[in-house]
Amino acid sequence: MQLKGKTAAITGGTAGIGRGIAEVFLAEGANVALFARNPEKGAKVIEELNVGDRAIFIAGDVMQQESVEDFVDQTVANFGTVDILVNNAGGAGDLAPLVDLTDEAFDEAMKWNIYATFWATRRALKPMIAQQSGRVINISSTEGKMGKPTFAPYTIAKHGINGMTKAVAQEVGTMGITVNSICPGLVLTDLILDNGPTTAEGLGMTFEEMIDMFSQESALKRPNTVEEVAAMALLLASDAGAGITGAALSVDGGTAPY
Repeated sequence: MQLKGKTAAITGGTAGIGRGIAEVFLAEGANVALFARNPEKGAKVIEELNVGDRAIFIAGDVMQQESVEDFVDQTVANFGTVDILVNNAGGAGDLAPLVDLTDEAFDEAMKWNIYATFWATRRALKPMIAQQSGRVINISSTEGKMGKPTFAPYTIAKHGINGMTKAVAQEVGTMGITVNSICPGLVLTDLILDNGPTTAEGLGMTFEEMIDMFSQESALKRPNTVEEVAAMALLLASDAGAGITGAALSVDGGTAPY
């Protein structure tokens, strides 16, 4: 029960890494507010979690500032505060060589990743500063430390999230608040399985070839798992992670060079 009495707000919390983190946090005693677009799916996830009033779902669009800020506000209204913010929502969006990239595709990647993280963090820091404690955990990517052809918007956004992590950590470090990012490698979530074939096509290969390429880049020669990412999130959210801040921590099987 490392998080007993704590409240966590998780964007993109109904599937993949977000749901995995929610399940671990709930098992460790936290209250959890989940944020995603689909109300029907959200209601189903809350039913499946089966933890009574310790978990709530709030529907909204992570690409809309008012919606993101309302999510944080509703979390505070329901549970009294927010102790842990997990900025999990994000994605690669359309892939193309930079010379062919549209303004719309670039803007989408920034909103989905950078702006969503910025809006949620700015809002959540207010109650955290007031109580002089808190944890901000940003889900970045191994692409926040590297780069691949056609992945420019995603790579730019994830590098930006890592930079935001370092800057904000310096601002709130004396207030009992830590700010870190987790950089997963390939994790075979539903999002990857659904959109992966299109991504692979953009890279000029089959989906299976893409999975093998990402796997071979790592020391483990396999994708990472949701559980491995969630374990890192639990460390950062708990008292055991109090001395870690401003870090971009890889959970990528040894893919990134640092």
